[in-house]
Amino acid sequence: MGLYEHVFMVRQDATQAQVDALVEQFKGVITAGGGKVEKVENWGLKSLTYRIRKNRKAHMTLMNISGPHAPIAEMERQMSINEDVIRFMTVAVEELEEGPSAMMRRRDDRRRDDDDSMPGEFN
Repeated sequence: MGLYEHVFMVRQDATQAQVDALVEQFKGVITAGGGKVEKVENWGLKSLTYRIRKNRKAHMTLMNISGPHAPIAEMERQMSINEDVIRFMTVAVEELEEGPSAMMRRRDDRRRDDDDSMPGEFN
């Protein structure tokens, strides 16, 4: 069984409900192929550094997956023909990250740093 981190981006004019439906569709592909989706993180609507297929923003989602390669390949095939998915990337990893990903931790760290500082105090 392989361990994978998979990130995909959905076009900016898709609703959150459409993004959630895509996540459920791709989770179904993985589980039908004998894999398991360990974690799903919705990173929200993010600005892109450069335009991708005329989109300046995209809904980003991370999926941690364990299982054989065949369902991963099928999920990527379905993503490549889906108009809503503008980019995706799958990376094989040695172990899946526990807890929130770096994207989510960074947001939490900023909030804690803001709470810890005193008015008029510089960090």
